[in-house]
Amino acid sequence: MSLKHFHYVFLFFAVLCDGGFWLWTRLSPEKAVELNIVTTGQLAGWTTLLLLVYSAWYLFKKSGKIII
Repeated sequence: MSLKHFHYVFLFFAVLCDGGFWLWTRLSPEKAVELNIVTTGQLAGWTTLLLLVYSAWYLFKKSGKIII
């Protein structure tokens, strides 16, 4: 597996895990407050958005054409 393909896989799982954590804190707000992770969940949501933007930019840069 090349470094480029590893980067694709890593970005996929980073977005999946980060977005999953954000979604869990949104679907279970009582548990998030109990564990004091509300702010961390919000940060995970913003990080997910940034990772998606970076992923689109990286795919565009590496492929040289518009994917969407």
